[in-house]
Amino acid sequence: MSNNKPLRIVFMGTPDFSVPTLRALVEAGHSVVGVYCQPDKQKGRGKQIQMPPVKEAALSLNLPVYQPITLRDDAVQKELTDLVPDVIVVIAYGKILPPWLIRLPKYGCINIHASILPKYRGAAPIHYAILNGDIKTGVTIMHMDDGLDTGDIIDIAEIDIQPNETTGALFERIAELGARTISPVLDKWVKGEIKATPQDDNLASHTSKITKEMGLIDWNQPAHKIVNLIRGLNPAPGCYTFLQGKRLKIWSAQTINVESINEGKATVICNHHQVAVDFAPAGTIVHTSKGLIVSTGEHRFILLTEVQPENKKRISAQDFINGHQIKGGIAFDKV
Repeated sequence: MSNNKPLRIVFMGTPDFSVPTLRALVEAGHSVVGVYCQPDKQKGRGKQIQMPPVKEAALSLNLPVYQPITLRDDAVQKELTDLVPDVIVVIAYGKILPPWLIRLPKYGCINIHASILPKYRGAAPIHYAILNGDIKTGVTIMHMDDGLDTGDIIDIAEIDIQPNETTGALFERIAELGARTISPVLDKWVKGEIKATPQDDNLASHTSKITKEMGLIDWNQPAHKIVNLIRGLNPAPGCYTFLQGKRLKIWSAQTINVESINEGKATVICNHHQVAVDFAPAGTIVHTSKGLIVSTGEHRFILLTEVQPENKKRISAQDFINGHQIKGGIAFDKV
């Protein structure tokens, strides 16, 4: 770090997304006096106990780790008070901080939130930026208060969302953006060089938890909305449809430009080829020789590029066509 005195920091985070910020604080020379994350959990069919990514990173950095089941406990309160943090940095911790904790550190609790607040408060801001077809997002460094993502804004860093970018890819870029942003902002914050700005609650939007049920594709939706859904739920929980009674997971797809319409047919550009396709009910496979083209709502089409048949591995759409004798005119099941 610069010539600033190192801060005593308590870090709170749990998943992969939090790890770059933890490492950045250590590399900046701050004294991370405690790392708080969710308890270890059983995962997979073998029910093996697995440490959260933040715990693994903290142990590799020789940092003390705490994994309380709840923060609303007298022993935990004493534990945190005894750590005497100058500031608490929170990123995707997974627990709501009680009021006493928010008021504990000299410089407050600082949260790194993965959206440009007040847009997309709540649990899944990155997913919803993709689902809604946004072209920009970023991170907000926020001085936490008692509300959910309602604290005053200390700083915002923006990035462009790339065409066809998935939630998984954007997660990684925003995690790195948060890591690059936090230390310079903290330095200015503790010097009093930044004045936090209240959020405009009238502009706020909220994101709900992502569920598996959201992944069922409604082929009557417009093409761009279906493609955004596939991008937004990749890698988890994923999008799916049904073909001849079997689940087919859709990993990637893209919209197709309609060049012209003539006598019930559309000319589209698919894999750099002009292709004539029939208009058909939404959810119908209309072409397979130059790519797996499916009709959608509003008389548009999408190209599926990577799929996963039930109980099989991910494969290209072309391999799926070849291996399953997929022909034009077949429709996905209505559910």
